[in-house]
Amino acid sequence: MAKDKKKDRDHGKAGKHAADGAPRSPAEVDGGQHHAAKAHGRATQVDTSLPTTRAELMALHAAARARRNAAALDSPAFRAAVIDLERIEIRIAAVDRAADPPLG
Repeated sequence: MAKDKKKDRDHGKAGKHAADGAPRSPAEVDGGQHHAAKAHGRATQVDTSLPTTRAELMALHAAARARRNAAALDSPAFRAAVIDLERIEIRIAAVDRAADPPLG
């Protein structure tokens, strides 16, 4: 076998994976304050006035997307549709989380 001519290689050490130093559990993330519906440092609230079935929520989501796409960019109608999409998506996530069996 050819001699390794690269002097800067240290074959005695195992490689490190980038995730080795990463937190392992949600409790380790953000000092134990992790929440699935937390974005950009703001905790979100689930709008319970929206329907509870995924099919109804998806219909509302499609209508809100259509309103957003029809509105002029950065107009009040566009912003209102985006806010509606946000509320609907958070409600869909809450419905999906409730349907999943608990871990453990």
